[in-house]
Amino acid sequence: MPAYWIAHVSVTNDEAYGRYAKLAGPAIAAHGGKFLARGGAHVQLEGRDRARNVVVEFPDIAAAEACYRSEAYQAALAHAKGASERDLVVVAGVEG
Repeated sequence: MPAYWIAHVSVTNDEAYGRYAKLAGPAIAAHGGKFLARGGAHVQLEGRDRARNVVVEFPDIAAAEACYRSEAYQAALAHAKGASERDLVVVAGVEG
C-alpha cells in the first residue's frame, strides 16, 4: 500500500535550502519516491500556513522511513536544518 510523505516548510535561507533540495531529490528517488506536489500554489484552510508544501508518494511506509533515515537523505537534511522550519509526516494510503 502506498504511503505519502507530507512536508510543510517555511524556508528561512534560500541558498542553503536549495542545496537541500538538490540533494534530497535523488535520495528520495532512490527509495522509490515520486513527487506529487512540490511547492506549488496552495490554499491554507486550517492550521499554520507554510509557504512550501510537498507531497511524495512512496511504495509503502517502510520505504518512506528508510529514505528519511538513509545516509543520503540525512546529508541533504543537514542543509535544511537552520535554513527552514519544517513539519514532516508519513501517512499510509488507503486500499483501492
